Amino acid sequence: MSADVNPPVGWDQARELAYQAGLAASAGTERIPLADGDGRTLAEPLRALTALPAFPTSSIDGWAVRGAGPWRPVGRVLAGGTPPPLTGDGTCVEIATGAMVPEGAAALIRVEESTTGADGLVTGTPRATPEWRLPGEEAAEGEELVPAGTPIDPAVIGVAATCGHETLTVRPEPRAALLVFGDELLTAGPPGAGRVRDSLGPQVPGWLRRCGATVTSVAGPVQDTLQAHLAAIRTALATADLVCTTGGTMHGPVDHLHPSLTELGADYVVNTVGVRPGFPMLLARVPGPDGRQRFLAGLPGNPQSAVIALVSLVAPLLAGLAGRPFAAELPQVEAATPVPGRGRDTHLALAALDPTGRVATPVGHVGSAMLRGLANAHGFLVVRPGVKVAAGDSVPFLPLPLLPGERV
Repeated sequence: MSADVNPPVGWDQARELAYQAGLAASAGTERIPLADGDGRTLAEPLRALTALPAFPTSSIDGWAVRGAGPWRPVGRVLAGGTPPPLTGDGTCVEIATGAMVPEGAAALIRVEESTTGADGLVTGTPRATPEWRLPGEEAAEGEELVPAGTPIDPAVIGVAATCGHETLTVRPEPRAALLVFGDELLTAGPPGAGRVRDSLGPQVPGWLRRCGATVTSVAGPVQDTLQAHLAAIRTALATADLVCTTGGTMHGPVDHLHPSLTELGADYVVNTVGVRPGFPMLLARVPGPDGRQRFLAGLPGNPQSAVIALVSLVAPLLAGLAGRPFAAELPQVEAATPVPGRGRDTHLALAALDPTGRVATPVGHVGSAMLRGLANAHGFLVVRPGVKVAAGDSVPFLPLPLLPGERV
């Protein structure tokens, strides 16, 4: 395994390689209660267990009538009941919204469009469009309602409940661990005396959760020795499908990640990416202690570069592991100001969206080691190699990962 013979992989190709690696390793399903489904991923299509609606259902409060009017009331139908048939012409039953329409009814009349005379008879004119939902109007029994690979949200849970499901078949949640490398890092207090405060240990777990992972452990700073790196990686691999490390992705005197991967028998999916900031990132397959394939994502030590590695390699990998579709095509926004290119590399330029979500303005404080710009951004303008963006140009936009239900 060689760490430095291959040129950087193009950014778009790196994303696709990471996704395909995760998809190839995705395996297994589990059944969970409906109430536990939010945020999980469907492992098989959600199908209707019965026709929707299962029976003709009133859309109004009013009267179900048979024959010509006026009509003589002979009963009442409420939601949840099974009414007897209407058998006599000139009869009707009072009916509530959501109630089963009785067999023999020819039409429904809204209560506000009807009159009950002193003789107790009901008069009114039915609307031309039927006021009830027919069986199978929304779905036929056995019809696919939502495809496999769909992220489950409250709406999916609702439609599953509507047609009778009590459990869902889902993909296992990918498990991720974080290892922070760097003897120079402080875990408390302000920076000083040549040491800097670790900002990745506190923030990366949140990004991993937003990418769909369960975080199993966070450890570090790991001592800058090969033995300590190996021990920490082996421990993390015991509980995680993905181990993310921060720092050590280059070949400096205390960068032990590449030698650790060699020792562990890993092979690279991606080793450095043609993207700025963040190019010294990597993704490798690592044999797990049980023989099952695991992954290690090497994030650069500079904070903004680490986040770019997360959105470039970790997010598509986790989408693949979860069996979710991966949108290679990005939405387009209008650049509010010019954005420079980065020569042969893709430039990910932090930007904030306007209230419409259609116009993006690059933010300041965007050095690789800076986080202020990230805290004020919604995502990245993607400026591909050889491109210079002018104000008003349409540019691909990569949003920062969001929790289910969050919106930019």
